[in-house]
Amino acid sequence: MFNKIRLWKKQNNNSSTLRDNIEKIKKMPVPEHVAIIMDGNGRWAKKRALPRVAGHHEGMKVVRKITKLSNMLGIKALTLYAFSTENWKRPKNEVDYLMKLPEEFLGSFLPELIEENVQVRMIGYKDQLPIHTLNAIEKAIDDTKNNDGLVLNFALNYGSRAEIIDATVQVLNDYKSGILNESDINEELFSSYLMTSNLKDPDLLIRTSGEIRLSNFMLWQLAYSEFWFTDVLWPDFGEQHLLEAVEAFQNRQRRFGGV
Repeated sequence: MFNKIRLWKKQNNNSSTLRDNIEKIKKMPVPEHVAIIMDGNGRWAKKRALPRVAGHHEGMKVVRKITKLSNMLGIKALTLYAFSTENWKRPKNEVDYLMKLPEEFLGSFLPELIEENVQVRMIGYKDQLPIHTLNAIEKAIDDTKNNDGLVLNFALNYGSRAEIIDATVQVLNDYKSGILNESDINEELFSSYLMTSNLKDPDLLIRTSGEIRLSNFMLWQLAYSEFWFTDVLWPDFGEQHLLEAVEAFQNRQRRFGGV
């Protein structure tokens, strides 16, 4: 009985602290677009002598939690690096499981996303995705297309180098066909040919698990983003970690090459 009371008090205190921290952070400008490299699922599972897929399943729960908090903070876009063009090299059973996660995640979370006015989007190469994965993503995109709150953007089968090459080819083709003049080509125009053309560049990049690299993620778009790295593995990443990252962002001076 006493243990239950202590647990209830602890949970209540944690909830109160979280609310206070959220209100404190919302008093200052928050990043409009946050991008996250969700790393460490496999290592989380290995530390617990579990199969790697168990880490991915646990990480899916964190996506739900972080999406809700991002919406609460007033963040306008959240891009999550869910599967890279290089991840196909992983063991087949792991890839197969990862391709089932969008169905499982969106199947249970979609009503909540609709209720919270979240709009689902995706960047990446759809033609290589299994039909069941693509159907789940496209249903979520269609069902939330009229929402105008947080944009939850999944980078799925995404690779930044391929994206930049494809954009370059499209610009070249439009130049050859007379749609573009050489004088039209600048950073703003090139950005409009990228998969993120309808999104502001990320203000803040978060990467978990202690790795300090971009791993072919949004190489063009992250040119002037603030980076925040943590040793915390993605399945252990909680609301307080996101708040710490946003608070660190708020304490930085962004000069964009100026003084």
